[in-house]
Amino acid sequence: MKKLRIVFMGTPDFAVATLKALVENNYNIVGVITAPDKPAGRGRKLNESAVKQYAKSVGLNILQPTNLKNEDFIDALKTLKANLQIVVAFRMLPKVVWQMPEYGTFNLHASLLPNYRGAAPINWAIINGETETGVSTFFIDEKIDTGEMILQEEIDIDEDENAGSLHDKLMSIGSGLVLNTVALIEKGNVKTVPQVDSSHIKTAHKLNKDNCKINWNNSMDNIYNLIRGLSPYPAAWCTLINGEDELDIKIYAAEKEIMTHTLKTGTIISNKKELKVAVTNGYIIIQEIKLPGKRAMDVKSLLNGYAFHANAKML
Repeated sequence: MKKLRIVFMGTPDFAVATLKALVENNYNIVGVITAPDKPAGRGRKLNESAVKQYAKSVGLNILQPTNLKNEDFIDALKTLKANLQIVVAFRMLPKVVWQMPEYGTFNLHASLLPNYRGAAPINWAIINGETETGVSTFFIDEKIDTGEMILQEEIDIDEDENAGSLHDKLMSIGSGLVLNTVALIEKGNVKTVPQVDSSHIKTAHKLNKDNCKINWNNSMDNIYNLIRGLSPYPAAWCTLINGEDELDIKIYAAEKEIMTHTLKTGTIISNKKELKVAVTNGYIIIQEIKLPGKRAMDVKSLLNGYAFHANAKML
């Protein structure tokens, strides 16, 4: 059995489950690398990352470099004498960092690689209508998410799954996959498999305002998948035209209704209980919505205080 000295790198909630699993299984975590504190809110109070908050709670050594190539950081990392580095939802590492430990640096990625390399694998799997996804561990190399794979685990994506619920499932199974990967390294039993590239590989592009906008001329399934694939964050959006109002709104939850109609796509149908938008072959029934400056709310709450004109539409 190899005696491991582990440096863990991660920032958001997704990474906490893995760090917690390592701690609770008595692995020797000699350092935790996470993002610097960031000012947030009106008071610009410094917010600590989820990983930092957990690491502090269990007394781990924390480093928060702004530049991963900084000589002081590299020197501090060397003094930890780690022989394994584990990365979960962090950022791209320079070669001097990922090559440092004797047993390498491996990453947990929330997709079945080589598909969905990139920044938003959970979102894009749902947006693209996948029925299964999973988690992968792989050794880091020069490119993003291309290193030799160690382990994978698949799960089904439910038809009404959103990015939030899938995130939580993958976070849970991912922590177990990391423990299994560490056990293989500990025993010297790691066997890796090169990723096979092809022209059919799907990419998890970074989310931005353009690719989060609903196109009501798309198919019903594409619109429905976009809404659930971006919920609860960053949320699918569109522009509501209602009388003199022209508002950018966010939609968090919806249902599909297959029905023949002659309405123009984007036309709004509303009553005191229901709000739906005409699309090809039916309607998207909106369940949860957010107007500018307001909190997200269920549609019934919105309809209690907001009236839609007869010619209201979504763009």
